[in-house]
Amino acid sequence: MTETTVAGVLAELAALEDPKARAVNERHGDDHGVNLGKLRALAKQLKTQQDLARELWATGDTAARLLALLICRPKAFERDELDAMLREARVPKVHDWLVNYVVKKNPAAEELRLAWFADPDPVVASAGWALTTERVAKKPGGLDLEQLLDVIEARMKDAPDRLQWAMNHCLAQIGIDHPAHRARALQIGERLEVLKDYPTPPNCTSPYAPIWITEMVSRQQA
Repeated sequence: MTETTVAGVLAELAALEDPKARAVNERHGDDHGVNLGKLRALAKQLKTQQDLARELWATGDTAARLLALLICRPKAFERDELDAMLREARVPKVHDWLVNYVVKKNPAAEELRLAWFADPDPVVASAGWALTTERVAKKPGGLDLEQLLDVIEARMKDAPDRLQWAMNHCLAQIGIDHPAHRARALQIGERLEVLKDYPTPPNCTSPYAPIWITEMVSRQQA
């Protein structure tokens, strides 16, 4: 892709800049002002363009990186390329989309999960936990769920925010999907009280694990 194409896309993103959207996004740590619905509409127009996606990512601009993740081919990235991208992805929404939209669909996902899970950087480790939660839900074979609960019990309370959130999601997923471990998952959640007071909008499920687990299990049984 030529630089003018990248410049053209950046100009389109700049034209979509909305101060109200920026204010909302910045409250969540995301430094861009593009409405995500409009960003997705632009991605739909551009369709899949792997080379353009790589160039947009290289700009370092948050909106451009989010767009890149929507128009890329997830399986086209090399393992080391995704590792480098993840370590650059400090903006929460970029990190979240990279893990969920790209890494999970890449052949190196399990290798990266193992590499990131114990990484000393808590933001990188949170990606490892997110991939682990995906396996807890969809491919639990080979995972030691008791050991995961041991780690969560020992480390979640004092973990930095992003890592704590990812560990808490894993705790809830174990409790929701694996009845044999549900009582212990509930017990850990009740004892640690992580996210117990998290402000939850009406009609949304609290991220506090005991409430989350109980609510989701009751829906499954309804």
